[in-house]
Amino acid sequence: MDYVTGFVAGLALIVAIGAQNAFVLRQGLLREHVLPLVLFCAAADALLIVAGVAGLGALIEAEPMALNVIRYGGAAYLAYHGYDALKRMWHSEKMTVTAGSGVNLKTALLMVAGFTFLNPHVYLDTVILLGALANQVGGMRWAFATGAALASVVWFFALGYGARLLTPAFAKPLAWKILDGLIALVMLGLALTLLLTEL
Repeated sequence: MDYVTGFVAGLALIVAIGAQNAFVLRQGLLREHVLPLVLFCAAADALLIVAGVAGLGALIEAEPMALNVIRYGGAAYLAYHGYDALKRMWHSEKMTVTAGSGVNLKTALLMVAGFTFLNPHVYLDTVILLGALANQVGGMRWAFATGAALASVVWFFALGYGARLLTPAFAKPLAWKILDGLIALVMLGLALTLLLTEL
């Protein structure tokens, strides 16, 4: 039962429109580096969940300055990529699923690592909140953590590989402009939220 509780809790926290999910969706539509990206995201989530269950959440709560450093660095990173998405939106170039974005694997992994680890909310949600929930179930906390990590695997594979089901809708340049506009809105909105909200 704790596996199921962890799975549901993990899905509830991860299934949200955020910078990481937007990037994986876009790469899934382009069919570019999908497997390495979804494996990285799932592994990063599992690592953070294990860290939370092992007690890292308590250390983070004791050192709020660390979250503030991540907060401002993350805001700058998101603002930069939001601006980049706006530039893509305004350019008239047509992007197809066979053309790719021109981003090599190393760059794609560095970008998704930034979206993952420079987001202070990942520490609040995955490390502190999931860690606290797992530790409430006592001896079955690792079962809870396993369920939460499995939720990340299922979500990222569904997002990365399920994106191709939307390929017909993205046959027109307007669809890419709308997607890039939404990505810009998400990233700039998150950057602004980080700057204006006390963690």
